[in-house]
Amino acid sequence: MPQDNELFQALSAVTDPELRRPITELKMVESVSCDHGVARARILLTIEACPMRSRIEQDVAEALCTVPDVERAEVELGVMSPEQRAELRSSLASRRTPFSDPSSLTRVIAVASGKGGVGKSSVTANLATAMASAGLKVGLIDADVHGFSIPSLMGISQNPTRVDDMILPPVAHGVKVISIGMFLEDNAPVIWRGPMLHRALEQFLSDVYFGDLDVLLLDLPPGTGDMAISVAQLLPNSELLVITTPQSTATQVAERAGTIALQTKQKVIGVVENMSYLLLPDGTQMEVFGSGGGQALSDSLTDQLGYPVPLMATLPLEQSLREGSDQGVPVVLQNPDSPVAQELVALAASLSQRPRGLVGKSLPISF
Repeated sequence: MPQDNELFQALSAVTDPELRRPITELKMVESVSCDHGVARARILLTIEACPMRSRIEQDVAEALCTVPDVERAEVELGVMSPEQRAELRSSLASRRTPFSDPSSLTRVIAVASGKGGVGKSSVTANLATAMASAGLKVGLIDADVHGFSIPSLMGISQNPTRVDDMILPPVAHGVKVISIGMFLEDNAPVIWRGPMLHRALEQFLSDVYFGDLDVLLLDLPPGTGDMAISVAQLLPNSELLVITTPQSTATQVAERAGTIALQTKQKVIGVVENMSYLLLPDGTQMEVFGSGGGQALSDSLTDQLGYPVPLMATLPLEQSLREGSDQGVPVVLQNPDSPVAQELVALAASLSQRPRGLVGKSLPISF
């Protein structure tokens, strides 16, 4: 007959879908035992209305049935007491990555553009998904409060789960995502001014449990307004990736989004030219929006900022990218062999190359 410790060990393979940590580590397993081939477990959910209760129940049953001599499993779901939730919050809070701390190992990349309509949000969603598919722990903040679109692009319809004053972000395609759109009903408009925008970003960074991330991406609103300034203030270590299209009018406006770094002291890591060309059936390229804008922006930012700002990618104009966005499945997953998907995956790999190590970081060691 299986021992209780064997059953408990099997349950260590079950991960909470929202917290992304083993249920044994989160102290969600109240009891587990086996009698005459029937394994029984009582699992404590964080809240009564846990949206993932069915999945947790199924995963626990399947894990117990992997133990030798277990013929079937019975799972009872309970709810944590206020004291247990407080203990959970305390343990999680102590492990939150302080993104604004200079010693943080999380790379923070804010994706910016000078104007709307250049595909900034689609690029951001695909980069996040590609990085997660490559095995990185990725978070994505939709900082475009007035024009949020990330939930739709990532295919998210569920609301975040609240554990008292802590918010658990939904996970889509392996990416932890938060957006103001998740807290609104019926596509309601957000009519806020600067201080409220700043507070919204502040809450996303302090109240949302992202856990330990390799990369945190922010989809900024177009231009150089309140949110761009707030990101620089709240995340001084963040870097900027500027998105443009090839025409000169777009690159002139995008230049302002890059040169804001002169005031905010952020680093611009590169330029991405979106909608660079349309690949025709005969293999030729139609430059629908002109050409050379991305390289011109790269050269201009390099001159003004005093360090190299490379043109990191030229993304073709493809129907599959639009279709994936409409369906909530990024093109890097839906049509990975398409030219635009391959370019996006290569860009994600390039952005992920910075080593995530302790070199140059101060460590909290005392004697």
